[in-house]
Amino acid sequence: MTKKKVAFICVHNSCRSQIAEALGKHLRGEEFDFYSAGTETKPQINQDAVRMMKQIYGIDMKETQYSKTFDKIPAPDIAISMGCDVGCPYIGRAFDDNWGLQDPTGQSDEVFIEVIKEIENRISQL
Repeated sequence: MTKKKVAFICVHNSCRSQIAEALGKHLRGEEFDFYSAGTETKPQINQDAVRMMKQIYGIDMKETQYSKTFDKIPAPDIAISMGCDVGCPYIGRAFDDNWGLQDPTGQSDEVFIEVIKEIENRISQL
C-alpha cells in the first residue's frame, strides 16, 4: 500500500514546517511520507528549531533538512498550513487543514517547546 504524502507549509520553510516534517518522519514515518515547503526560502533553517529538536528528540535537522519551495516536493495528498501569522502561503490549491500555530522565531525556549509539543500532538492525530 502506498503511503499518503503529507506536506507542512509555511511562508519561509524555516521553522514550524521544518519541525513538523522532522517530527512526522520520527513519529509516524512508517505510515506517511512527510515533506515541508514554503512559498519562499531562507538560507538556513531556524537555528533555535535545530537546537531544540536535537535537545528534545535527538533529531539533527541540520544534517537532514533544508529550506525549499512547494514546487520542489511531490504533490501531497494532505497539505497543512502551519499558520498565517507571518502571511498566508499560497500553493495553488486549498489546504486540507490550517494548524494556526504561532511562529516561535525569536522567542524563548519555552515558546519553542510549546509549539513543538503542539505539533507532536497534532501529528499523533493524523
